Amino acid sequence: MTQKKKTRKRYTKEFKIEALKLAEEIGVAKACKDLGISDGAFYKWRKAAQTEGTDAFRGNGRLTERDEELRKLRQENKVIKQEREILKKATTFFASLHR
Repeated sequence: MTQKKKTRKRYTKEFKIEALKLAEEIGVAKACKDLGISDGAFYKWRKAAQTEGTDAFRGNGRLTERDEELRKLRQENKVIKQEREILKKATTFFASLHR
């Protein structure tokens, strides 16, 4: 007997936004039934939209604008620290030549 693997349905950002709008118009229960989604999924989407605003439903691995900026700044900081260490060593080297 083989087991059937259950696959998760994936919904686009646009679908989720439209589902939220539809629920406002006709009610959550009817919208979920008409769209074939669970109430739990709907409420999760609604909470994400309320807390994250335009950053909601960005997909797996995608960072918010704030998190992406923080990642870039950390990377720049790392490079600057490396450059500073190189300059310190170069200064020490050239200072030793002039003694």
